[in-house]
Amino acid sequence: EIKEKKALNKIFAKIDVDNSGAVSFDELELGARRIAEFRHWLRVLDIDSADLRELFLMVDQDRSGEIDPEEFVEAMYRMKHTESKTATRFVKHMVTDIARKQNAIEKVVEQKLSRL
Repeated sequence: EIKEKKALNKIFAKIDVDNSGAVSFDELELGARRIAEFRHWLRVLDIDSADLRELFLMVDQDRSGEIDPEEFVEAMYRMKHTESKTATRFVKHMVTDIARKQNAIEKVVEQKLSRL
């Protein structure tokens, strides 16, 4: 575990081309093209370029618009070792996000209806 997490930290540092300590979606996308070790992790997780946006949104748990090293390392390690299918994880994330948005819409509608 420690060895893989150290490797993931090194991959993160390579992806973080502006050395800001956080990775933007553009940096993640560029890293997927140019960093062999990252491409290998993505291949193992069955993540292709079309899935990168969803991966970014899943890993960016605090919704800051950037991925910090802890988010990256923990998410990538967990996806490799605890989820049998990456697609299942993507679907779960999308459904959770849809439910969150639906709840927000319901609250707005209820507020507007209560004013009538």
